[in-house]
Formats: sequence, C-alpha cells, structure tokens
Amino acid sequence: MQKLQCISPIDNSIYVERPLATDYEIQNALSSAQSAQLGWKQVSIVERVALVRAAVKNLQQKKAELAEEICWQMGRPIAYAGGEIDGLAERALYMAELAESADGPLKDIQLPQKTGFTRFIRREPLGTAFVIAPWNYPYLTAINAVVPALLAGNSVILKHSAQTPLCAERLVEAFTQAGLPQGVFQYLHLDHRDAEQIVINGSVQHVAFTGSVIGGAAVESAAAGRFLSVGLELGGKDPAYVRADADLEHVVASVVDGAFFNSGQSCCGIERLYVHQTLFEEFVQRAVALIRQYRLGRPDDKRTTLGPLVRASAADFVRDQIDEAVAQGAQSHIDGGEFELDRRGSPYMAPQLLTGVNHAMRVMNEESFGPVLGVMPVSDDNEALALMNDSEYGLTAAIYTADAEAALALGDQLQTGTVFLNRCDYLDPALAWTGVKNSGRGCTLSGVGFEHLTRPKSFHLKLNP
Repeated sequence: MQKLQCISPIDNSIYVERPLATDYEIQNALSSAQSAQLGWKQVSIVERVALVRAAVKNLQQKKAELAEEICWQMGRPIAYAGGEIDGLAERALYMAELAESADGPLKDIQLPQKTGFTRFIRREPLGTAFVIAPWNYPYLTAINAVVPALLAGNSVILKHSAQTPLCAERLVEAFTQAGLPQGVFQYLHLDHRDAEQIVINGSVQHVAFTGSVIGGAAVESAAAGRFLSVGLELGGKDPAYVRADADLEHVVASVVDGAFFNSGQSCCGIERLYVHQTLFEEFVQRAVALIRQYRLGRPDDKRTTLGPLVRASAADFVRDQIDEAVAQGAQSHIDGGEFELDRRGSPYMAPQLLTGVNHAMRVMNEESFGPVLGVMPVSDDNEALALMNDSEYGLTAAIYTADAEAALALGDQLQTGTVFLNRCDYLDPALAWTGVKNSGRGCTLSGVGFEHLTRPKSFHLKLNP
C-alpha cells in the first residue's frame, strides 16, 4: 500500500504517515459526494450557515492543538501558528454572514416587474467542488474555497498537501461533529496522478487549486474539454513602492513583516521593493536593523520568530537566487553567520536583504517563496510603476504614501488583483481574492467569489396563459 509521509522541517522526522486512497475509496468518495449534494442543496441557507458556525467553533476550541500540528507539519513558529485559526474564523464567519444576508449573493436576483410575468435568476450550486490546498497557510487557503462552496450548496472533496495532511482531517472532523450530512464534505489523501485523474474523469464540477504555476497548468490541462469551472491561485512576486512622503517608521515595520513573516512563504508576501531615492539609504539602514532582531530557531520554541522553510531544498533554492545575485553585483546586508542554524542543506535559513539588484536577476523576477527581499531606489512614480508591472505575476501590490489620491491613480494602472495602501500581505474576506497574469484566474471570497461556485438559472414564468 502506498503511503503519504509528512517530513517535519523541525528535525526531519516523519511526523505523519497515512495510506493513500485506493481507487475504490476514491470512487466511493466521488459517488457519496454526488449523492449527498442532491440533498444538501435542498437544505436552507440558514441551516448551512448554522453548521458552518458550529464547525468554526469546534476548530476554535482546538486552537492550541491545531497550532502545534501546524508548527510540526510545515514549520511555522508556535508563537504565531494559532493565529491561523483566528484568521480562519474571521473568513468563514464573514462568508456565513454574507451568505444569509437579505441581499446576499445567494439570494434570487429579482427583475423589474413585467405585466403577466414573473422573472428572476436563481444561483444554483455547481455540484461537487474538488479543493486542492497547499501547505503554507494550510487552513486559510483551504477555507477560502471550502466554506463558500458548502454555503452555496455544493459538496466538497478536499485534497490537502502531503506536507499538511492533518489539516484536511481536522477540517472534515470539525464539520462532521457540527452535524454536516455524511458525504457533503470529505477528504482524500492522494498522489498527483490520482488527483489529476479526478479532474480528468471524476464527477466534479469545480476545481479550486492553490499552488504553483506548473501545478495550475497541469490542472488546466487535465480539465480541458470537460468544461469545468476552474479557480487557480498561483504564484506571486509581489511588489511594494515607498513614495517620498511615506511614514518611514511605519513602512519599515510593515514591509519587513510582509516580507519575512512565515519565513517569506506567502504567495502575497513582499518579494521586491522600490523606495524613493530620498528615503532609500535610511530605509535600508532601518530595515537591516529590524531584520537582525529576528530569532531563527526551532518553531516549537516560543522564543523563535523565524522558523525553517518547509524543506531544505526550498531553502537552498532561495540561497541559490541570493548567491547568483551577489555574483552579478548585488550587495547582501545580512551576515548569515549572525544566525547560528543557517547552513546550506538545511531548511533553517537566515533572512536576507539585497540592494544593487535589477530585474535581470532571478531574485527579482522569479518567485522566491523565502526570507529574502530585493530593494531598488526609484526616482519617481513612473519608474516605480514600470518596475512594479514588470513581472509575469500579479497578485497584490502595496503603495506607501500619505497621498491617497496619488495611490489610487497608481493603483488603477497596476496589473494586479489587489492594491494595498500603507499595508501589505493581508486578505480581507469582504474583498475579491484574485490574480492576473501567471498569478491565476478566478476568484474566492467576497460576494463575487460565490459567483464562481454557482451558476445562474433563469426563471421566466408566464402567469395565467
């Protein structure tokens, strides 16, 4: 029997081991999901909302246990791991409130009266949603797709990353304990081949994938010809711009956190920064001083503020980007020797800030997904805008300035899914979460997100013919 193994980045031990689903188990899950969805879509929105709220409460009650599991599965410092459950609750409860609101996105769309006719548009669930979730924010990324899909009347099958299999189990467990009907929400531990086969041959009507560009392309290829609804949240190389009028103290704290939280393993983390030339030197000085305050260590130590990357190969990939940039003329500002555990071949990696970089360097044009930030001086808004848009990605972009009108004007020209002013690396569930270019397509969260989990069904009723 084939097995899934979660190798903890803390000490390279096997933390979780699970058998992969057999062909029979996969087909049974798909069949159960299809059957259960027929009854689930008849359940009132009020009842669906109540079940979601009960499940969230179950997860909140296990926050400490879930935080420890996150820490050991993917390496987030235990001091921060529990915050993911708080974020899950914020997103799930907002979507529940939105779903049951009087003019919410799941309500019938009423049309102007027409004598002798009743006309309206109803939002029908698609059927079964297949959610493929990543390890970096294992609960937040999954909940973005799972909760709206359930609220809309779909059944859900969750395939989580091999790095975070317990997250799938805990989510399904919480909803089952809340009273969700059997078959409506299930998980499967799968390898890539079986996940692909579900997209190609399975009785699913929607696929929500969060992961790499290569993975997203594989999902699109597998779905070709099936006319499925496909949502893809892919990579990012998110930029920030610091204008000359920005509050530098706030900028340094915000940008450094946005670049290095979760060891830089965030699709919407700041990976490249453009600072007005009048603030450049002072920014670098202050940022380096703040970065040096991070404590690299085992994430199960409450004193640790910077944990390991998910695996040694991921850390070495980022190290290679840095070494190559330095060889091409970039200047590194952090001595790795200041961080005791940092060494090649280890997931424990020192943070790094680079200057003297340019867009010919991989560290400025290729997703890093690690604790490195490249910083360039710019002379004005036009130069900053051109550099921010000079990327194959477009998930988020941040602008730091005291001039909101200038920021809005720049934001209108940015090729990105979300524009931030004086903040970064945050997902507001009231806003549409989407990307452009190689950052993906489709949308989760907000009222717009429900549109991707339902289809319109028109009713045109002639009265008294």
